[in-house]
Amino acid sequence: MPVDNSRLKGFYKLSIPERRAMLAELAGLSEEQVQAWADAELDEDVADRMIENVIGRYSLPIGVATNFIIDGEHYLIPFVVEEASVVAAASNMAKRCQINGGFTSNNTDPIMIGQIQVVGCEDPDASQAAILAAKEELIQACNDVDPILVKFGGGCKDIETRILETDSGPMVIVHILVDCRDAMGANAVNTMAESIAKRVENLADGTVILRIISNLAVHRLARVSATFTPEEMSESGDDGERGTEIISGVLQAYHFAAADPFRATTHNKGIMNAISPIAIACGQDWRAIESGAHSYAAHERRYGSLTHWEEDENGNLVGSIEIPMAVGLVGGAIRIHPGAQANVALLGITSADQLAKVMAAAGLAQNLGALRALATVGIQAGHMKLHLRNMAASAGAATEEIEAVAAIVSESGERITMAAVESALKQVRGE
Repeated sequence: MPVDNSRLKGFYKLSIPERRAMLAELAGLSEEQVQAWADAELDEDVADRMIENVIGRYSLPIGVATNFIIDGEHYLIPFVVEEASVVAAASNMAKRCQINGGFTSNNTDPIMIGQIQVVGCEDPDASQAAILAAKEELIQACNDVDPILVKFGGGCKDIETRILETDSGPMVIVHILVDCRDAMGANAVNTMAESIAKRVENLADGTVILRIISNLAVHRLARVSATFTPEEMSESGDDGERGTEIISGVLQAYHFAAADPFRATTHNKGIMNAISPIAIACGQDWRAIESGAHSYAAHERRYGSLTHWEEDENGNLVGSIEIPMAVGLVGGAIRIHPGAQANVALLGITSADQLAKVMAAAGLAQNLGALRALATVGIQAGHMKLHLRNMAASAGAATEEIEAVAAIVSESGERITMAAVESALKQVRGE
């Protein structure tokens, strides 16, 4: 289950072993789960079973976003990401909506779409009608393939058809709508589509070509919202008037993204800065999630923002996100990857619905972090400050020199550049 409190004061000041020990105690993790973080590298034999032609492993940092309250529960959220400022920004924004209870979710059922492509139909309308007339038969045939999924309340729930005009001529496209419960669903959906393909072909009097899942999961949506007061949006010590100015700036930045695909692309990338790292941390297919998110941003409209921001009658900033979230805790890498298992244990989740709302909440917080930075000091100020230690290492600073170099540059008050870092390194070395 989720932790009792996601507010970990001074967590960033602890050593890495101290952080692990604190999380283990808070989340009730086993020694093996903590060791999965400490070992860092995936066992070669496990890696060799996951993909083909394995030659090694590749590591990324695991960070923990704090301060998240979702539907009244506290969550500590693992991020696997290489980009500085991402974890800090998400944690910062999550803290700012706690006075209003944090984030609230309203997810839809975990329905995935399987597509069957039928070509060569002499009368597409008649083919479509014949398929729909046999809907109940086809649904039953799909469910006969996976009785375990049906037992747990899932399975094929409906069948839809449409006629698609293409350069190859008209095609009849069949959609099977499958409730995948706690699985992402690719294997189940693909198997069902393949199992009824021959029957669909006969009904349509055509030829079936593709039988495969769609990652545009328009029926499987994560929906999360949160409210931020002007006081919480301001800096510590500022009054609500400054917070009102910041909210105005955030809304103007959001309206830019809502109206312009060029801005919306980067705006949505910022949302995925949180969602993809959590997906990676928890052994999910983050390519499918990324693809579905960006497709949904353009679904039946011009490409736009995945989030919505507005000011309520009390002057508060209200944000929401609606995004396809094809995630699962059954099957996939999570079955065999010890790091993914440890990260899911840290979250304390037991269902795909919980994972979906956690990822959506983090995406909303990350988006606000970027919008707030853009509306105030600019995106680079905070990013470069957190990136400073990496810059020092890139300039050739030894481990014992990095903190001293970072301190000199930070305290100078000047713009953070590689030239400034190199100059500070010379100071540290007395050159």
